[in-house]
Amino acid sequence: MHSLISLFLLAAQLELIAPHGEKAAVLFFVRADCPISNRFAPEIERIYEEYEKRGFDIHLVYSDPGLSPDRMEAHRREYHLSAPAIADPEHRYTTLAHIRATPSVAVFVNGRLAYDGRIDNRFVSFSKTRTSGIEHDLTGVLDLIEADRIPPLRETTAIGCAVEEVQ
Repeated sequence: MHSLISLFLLAAQLELIAPHGEKAAVLFFVRADCPISNRFAPEIERIYEEYEKRGFDIHLVYSDPGLSPDRMEAHRREYHLSAPAIADPEHRYTTLAHIRATPSVAVFVNGRLAYDGRIDNRFVSFSKTRTSGIEHDLTGVLDLIEADRIPPLRETTAIGCAVEEVQ
């Protein structure tokens, strides 16, 4: 019985990346305790507000293994993140999208991973940021998808906090 419940929960959770008529499923992987994730909060919110209206299904995915639902909601309020959020303590989405650091983003088109990596290249290293010449990797991919030019899998390297191993 336990394995049947687990399969049902996995199917329901992975339902986020299955096609429902939207252009793509966009998953922002964040951690409540990651300073780089938190510094990206305004950009994540800007992208959510713009692209959700354009037909993209966007969610926050918290990969923190021990994050409580109350702490997740407090983090969303504190950083003004209005996208729907899910917890991924068992790293089902994190593993599926090959996420190793937060913040990262994964884009699924028709259930297939089309992009995973950084939001943009503003961070050169953990402590050094770029102020000009920022490449907007994610929005570039979303614009291609919106124009019905679905890219082959594209991967970039996100700079941020390491995703903790599931115990």
